[in-house]
Amino acid sequence: MTEVAPVRSFVILGLTGAGRPFRPGDWAERLCGVMAGFRPGGSTLAPHLGYSPYVMPGWHDGVKCVSVDARLYELEPLAYRFVAGFASDNALQVLWGQHARDADRSRSAPRL
Repeated sequence: MTEVAPVRSFVILGLTGAGRPFRPGDWAERLCGVMAGFRPGGSTLAPHLGYSPYVMPGWHDGVKCVSVDARLYELEPLAYRFVAGFASDNALQVLWGQHARDADRSRSAPRL
């Protein structure tokens, strides 16, 4: 019998399993742009004007990341699987059970 993975919020870090930065540098913005149309009902903002509240780019400990809210699964299971599959297909590090508020310490880039 195949086990089904639980649906949880997670954060995709822009680091490969080997700890190297994922390229291209704007990967998070591109991924979030693709997911921009997945919004809660009643949202008045046009999808092309902002990111989905369920898939947001950000930073985690100085590493570019994408925070994925588990509520995306309730809205569209295939979209949730697409984002999780993106992380898996590209061998990116994932923090499972994290929520955007927990992982995204700052919306701005790290100080250099």
